[in-house]
Amino acid sequence: MSFSSPGVVEAARDRLSTVEDPELGLDIVSLGLVYSVELEDDRLRIVYTLTSMGCPLGPVIERDIARALEGLEGVESVESLLVFEPPWSPEQMSDDAKLLLGVYG
Repeated sequence: MSFSSPGVVEAARDRLSTVEDPELGLDIVSLGLVYSVELEDDRLRIVYTLTSMGCPLGPVIERDIARALEGLEGVESVESLLVFEPPWSPEQMSDDAKLLLGVYG
């Protein structure tokens, strides 16, 4: 049975917004790298991407995701799933992130 507990999912998103892409200096939520946060029973599943397939900092971001979500109340385990479909594009960034990085369009 899959369900979404808004409190846990929102808390997870808040924590993920503390995970920074070291190259861009902005958090992965604002950059649009987090595709989904789902809770099933007490298992949290994060689907995310990187700005490019060859990003050398992927392991750092994955580690920081695990650290940010560690000890989250109501969560027994966390699965981080890195995907490249759909591919990331700058259009996925928040308006604030676009402004900070000078992305227009």
